This record gives sequence, structure tokens and C-alpha cells, in this order.
Amino acid sequence: MAASSFADSLGLKVAQRSPLAMANSIKAGLPLSSLERLSKAIAPDDASFPYRFVPRATLTRRKSAREPKLTIDEGNRVAAVAKVWEFAMDIYRDEEKAREFLYRRHPMLENQRPIDVATDTGVGADLVINLLGRAAYGGAA
Repeated sequence: MAASSFADSLGLKVAQRSPLAMANSIKAGLPLSSLERLSKAIAPDDASFPYRFVPRATLTRRKSAREPKLTIDEGNRVAAVAKVWEFAMDIYRDEEKAREFLYRRHPMLENQRPIDVATDTGVGADLVINLLGRAAYGGAA
């Protein structure tokens, strides 16, 4: 997956697009706008999607901060889901088809929706990426 497309999902500046620069951005605290941008891409009609990453009260409080940022843990989860989204887009090349995959229950995920598995943990995001890879490269999916 290209670092620039991943960075686009998070709205990162050109200087933050190398893999190491992105890791440093997460460590320093991704801007809250990264979560907002990713949420609009993956779940444009779901206003509660950002609360999968940050509790509602915390998010409301952070929005009023001078420089609203995500914690390292939140940033890691947001970045992991951004990778899932970008890989789904690389495969399906269409936002609706990518969303359809993410929101449809899958037997290889014990009938859970890929989006739920991916947003729960980084390991879950890796499982969904693996599943997408199997679909893209001819494995059973």
C-alpha cells in the first residue's frame, strides 16, 4: 500500500508521508481532523462512527482544545483502520463497494462485519487486511 494514499486518508501533509514520518505523527498525536476525515470516508452517514475510537464526551472536550489531537492509542487504531480503508479502496476502486465489503458479515470473521473487527483492535485490522489480500490475490475469501 502506498504511503501517500494512507496519508491522504488521514489528511497528513506532504512532509508527513514517509512511513517513519507517519509513525512520528502518530506518536506526536494525530490531529483530530484525521479521525474526522477517515470517518467521512468510511461512514459518511454515521455520525457516531468517531465514537468507536474516542468516547463522545472526550471527543467533545477535545474539539474545544487549541490543537485537538488523538492519543497514541487512538491514533494507532485510526491509522490501522485507515490502512484497511486504503487497501479496500485499492481492491474495489469504488467507495460504495469498499463500504459494502466492510459492512457485510463475513464467514471468515466468525460472521462479524469487517468494520467491527477492524475498529476493535489493531490485530483485528490486520485480520481484515489479510482477508482483503486473500480476495485480491486469489486466496479463499
